[in-house]
Amino acid sequence: MSDYQKRLIFRFALVFGVVAIGFACILGKIIIIQTTQRDQWAALEKTQQATKRKLEPRRGNIYDCNNRLLSGSIPTYRFFIDMKADPLTVRNNQRFNLYRDSIALCLATVIGEHSKEEYSKRLQNGFDKKMRRMPLHSGRISYTKYKELIAAPPFYGSVKRFGIYYEEHQQRVRPYGDLCSRTIGSTYSDSGNGKSGLEMRYNDMLYGKEGEAIEQKIGTTKELVPITNAIDGKNIVTTIDADFQDIVDTELRNAMTQTNGEWGCCILMETATGEIKAISNLDRNETESYSEKVNHAVVRMEPGSMFKTIALMAALDDGKVALSDTFHVSRDGWVYNDKKHPITDSHYIEELGGVMTVKQGLTASSNIVLSKVVTSSYEKKADRFIRKLNNMGLDKTFPCEIPGAQTPFIPTPSDRETFARMSFGYSVELPPLYTLMYYNAIANNGRMVSPLIVKQIYSETGPSEMFYSKTLQHSICSSRTLAQVRECLESVVWDSLGTASARKWSRKAQSDKVHVAGKTGTARLFVSGRYLTTRHRIAFCGYFPMEQPRYTCICVIHDVQHRDAGNDCGGTVRRIAERVMAHHSIVQRSTDATADNKTEPHIKRGMTEPVVRLSRDLDLAACESRDNRRTKWSDLNRNDNDVALSITGNKVPNVIGMGAIDAVYAIEQTGMIAVVNGTGQVIRQSVAVGTTPLKGGTVYLELRQM
Repeated sequence: MSDYQKRLIFRFALVFGVVAIGFACILGKIIIIQTTQRDQWAALEKTQQATKRKLEPRRGNIYDCNNRLLSGSIPTYRFFIDMKADPLTVRNNQRFNLYRDSIALCLATVIGEHSKEEYSKRLQNGFDKKMRRMPLHSGRISYTKYKELIAAPPFYGSVKRFGIYYEEHQQRVRPYGDLCSRTIGSTYSDSGNGKSGLEMRYNDMLYGKEGEAIEQKIGTTKELVPITNAIDGKNIVTTIDADFQDIVDTELRNAMTQTNGEWGCCILMETATGEIKAISNLDRNETESYSEKVNHAVVRMEPGSMFKTIALMAALDDGKVALSDTFHVSRDGWVYNDKKHPITDSHYIEELGGVMTVKQGLTASSNIVLSKVVTSSYEKKADRFIRKLNNMGLDKTFPCEIPGAQTPFIPTPSDRETFARMSFGYSVELPPLYTLMYYNAIANNGRMVSPLIVKQIYSETGPSEMFYSKTLQHSICSSRTLAQVRECLESVVWDSLGTASARKWSRKAQSDKVHVAGKTGTARLFVSGRYLTTRHRIAFCGYFPMEQPRYTCICVIHDVQHRDAGNDCGGTVRRIAERVMAHHSIVQRSTDATADNKTEPHIKRGMTEPVVRLSRDLDLAACESRDNRRTKWSDLNRNDNDVALSITGNKVPNVIGMGAIDAVYAIEQTGMIAVVNGTGQVIRQSVAVGTTPLKGGTVYLELRQM
């Protein structure tokens, strides 16, 4: 064997030996890990295991008809600390011992839930127990507190190096407070799902779709690694007008305070479209104040004398009576079937000498006259009366957007006494919203439209869905009958006999600013199987202006004593009518301005559609432009040329020159929060235009009158 072969064999043997030794070491280590160190590594594997977590979507917003926020979500945060995190346990826990008091001082200063000493004690207790998810506070903290906390010493913008991490949650807020709260609804704080109102009815659309992420330990900290992104909820635009809602709520609250009623509700509807512009429900608290608790607007109840209008309409339309027909009335009442319970009127009108026409009967709200009208017209034919009511649309229902809404209850009377009393609103039950819908049909030339609350549903990226009122019945009666009924409703307010007409001590529903027509209603409360003579539910339902009805309104106040429906409820509707029409008169006066005035007002930058609509109403040049209608945002004042504005959610927009409403709306499209200071138009914004928005961040806007 040559020397070369010997060297070659030696080198091969050396390499083989090294590999064999390495393999033996690896095999030995495997055996050790699988036997003596098995429990140790199994425990470590559990600590390193990825945990799946849900990504919470941003719940959609609810707006009024002018895109003012009624209910929205803001980010809130919960902070935790991992007491077994490497940054705290290295060097024999030296880092924790060094920074414990500093962290405690920061928590006491920023959050303020406990003192520094108490926080320090809690941190030490959690560290001794090696808690992996120790909460640093109860509940959630705001975005402002969140920014303040992570910027404070000893964190200086980085809490991860102390084993601290946080979770972001969405909290529901209502900028207008309790206004319209029962209709808007509420959400559960733990799950974020809708609890009542529109929040509950449209929960699936508002909530969106949850995403999924894996919580993994990356380096020395825990991070959420998204698997599927969350899809934010859709936004809802309602028919509610925040200005009108404030008017209705204020006037109802004043009426409730004066009458000391148990609860009350008031609804304002646009006559032609059926859009609900305001809806208020107030219940008396233990402290004698009032707040929204139950949506009484959709709970059925006996309508009382408001039903007389419907009963008379049936008899008139069937040709059974005429407004000039007369009936005898007595101070002692009228016995129809039960001598123990005669039908009586609340007051006897001496000057009429015991005789009233049908028109006077409705005007003065006579139980005797209306019961005689119905019983003489449909004697032993009660089923025909019920069929007539249904043919006039009283049984028409619609898919109400308010959860828990009830439908009318109109039974066929089983005895003559019930039949007679049905003529003035007993034994039948209608939710106030349905009573309003029927009176609205009278104001709307006989056309019955369904009430509408939700106008549009849209997402930031997808298409929008528009909603419109449906015509439930094109005509509830003949045009002749309709004219007669409207004549009677006008006399209720404007005839000296009317239950809602002016007296020396009260204007009731009469106004020198806007003409109201309608009908009062008073019903005894049915308690423990009998009707009480001293406790009543009072109401008024009417429309205005009666010459060309634009709005229909109902006001109901429950459980009052010695109160007057015409004064308390009719007066409330009158004040609402005056304030609502005063709101419209501002635009009307601008429209009626002389054409000689060539100076056109400065138009702020902002959303195109409302600017073009207002410009058309005021006959300004801006409405002549057609190109700007293709864009959502425009600047209509730049050298007389319309310039399209680019407003997206990806970059911070330029809102300088906009009004407060448009500016706040544009900023909110980015997921940031706008804080307004001043009035007029925006002259300065705190975050630079074109920068990437920080979700939940704040943009300060300074406004000034120009």
